[in-house]
Amino acid sequence: MPTVELLMPKLGESIIEATILTWNKQVGDTVEVDEAVLEIATDKVDSEVPSEVAGKITKLLFEEGDVVPVGSAVALIETEAGESAVETPSAAAPVQSTIQKVEETVEVAQAQVQTESIDSSEGRRFYSPLVMSMAKEEGIAMQELESIPGTGKEGRVTKSDMQAYLQNRGQANIPVQKDTGPVQTPKTVKVAQTAAPSVAYTGNVEVVQMDRMRKMIAKHMINSVQTSPHVTTFVEADVTNLVKWRNKVKDEFQKREGEKITFTPIFIEAVAKALKEFPFVNCSLDGENIILKKDINIGMAAALPSGNLIVPVIKNCDQLNLVGITKKVNDLANRARQNKLKPDETTGGTYTLTNVGSFGNVMGTPIINQPQVGILAVGSIQKKPVVLETEDGDVIAIRHMMFLSHSYDHRIVDGAMGGRFVKRVAELLEGFDANRTL
Repeated sequence: MPTVELLMPKLGESIIEATILTWNKQVGDTVEVDEAVLEIATDKVDSEVPSEVAGKITKLLFEEGDVVPVGSAVALIETEAGESAVETPSAAAPVQSTIQKVEETVEVAQAQVQTESIDSSEGRRFYSPLVMSMAKEEGIAMQELESIPGTGKEGRVTKSDMQAYLQNRGQANIPVQKDTGPVQTPKTVKVAQTAAPSVAYTGNVEVVQMDRMRKMIAKHMINSVQTSPHVTTFVEADVTNLVKWRNKVKDEFQKREGEKITFTPIFIEAVAKALKEFPFVNCSLDGENIILKKDINIGMAAALPSGNLIVPVIKNCDQLNLVGITKKVNDLANRARQNKLKPDETTGGTYTLTNVGSFGNVMGTPIINQPQVGILAVGSIQKKPVVLETEDGDVIAIRHMMFLSHSYDHRIVDGAMGGRFVKRVAELLEGFDANRTL
């Protein structure tokens, strides 16, 4: 019977690997089409990886806690003969050849770490091939490796643990033995422990350990600030017509469509229109090459009940009408809160909108979601006395006002372009047709 590979799915431009959290299926288990085989985690989302075929699991190529490159085979599934949806007779030989190569690669990796994969009965941890490879390259002996604190499942050392350790390694007086062969423990060398010194906290405090998602968000934010020179420009917009229109149609919309219409879809529609006029805001940077994105895929930052943040993406916004955008916004927001987003629903974004006004904030200075070059924060809508120019002279009127904050990457977007872009978004919102029909 033909065997097919279950691959680690593509998770976005900036994501090249994912961590296996849990195997929902084991060797010998049957799996149906679209049934979840494993749960994975990236710095953006926890998700499930479904099977594209029905069959039986014959091999798991990685363990829980392992970091796996995107596109790598993670499991082998034996399908019923004649499974034409995945494999054709003409493609059978290449697939079998690929499977053989994958098995050989796994066997080689297992052989490389066999001497250092210690049983738990001996009080030592399992190390993934990636961690062992990093240890070998840096000349880290097993005794030193054992001293590194692990944040992975059951205390395993992850790639991030290794990177953090290596950054501070030079500051510790630890004997380092360069070795071109397999990592091994020198019998005559005593290695100093490198555990971080305990910190004394004064006063009435509670120490809360970051969860895995918060750690990855922190890393992602630091990377963004270190990568892009951030500049933020502010404008204030009169959105009175927009507010009046929504108040007029919201009951009818909910009765007709079965869901609410918020301000967020209207903001997204305006941003999509402005991005078509300012293509250099809808791009990314690759070295010295500017990658202009033809698709307009807008991410919307959504807060989770845990307090963490996730950014589902509404793709091809410029091709959707306001009703279509509203349905996408509501669907993605609801499933984000239920942790049911798929990996491809948080990838491919070309620009991001964050609604800080939903928390009562009037403005903010958001951090760019790499590899994008801009992000817009919209503040709360508040009634204010405003001076209006009329044919009969200036008058003071009560209007609905809001601030827009545009943070952008100054390597590509200069102040003039960044300022004109956010001003154009404000003009589109101010010019909203109060007589518009759905």
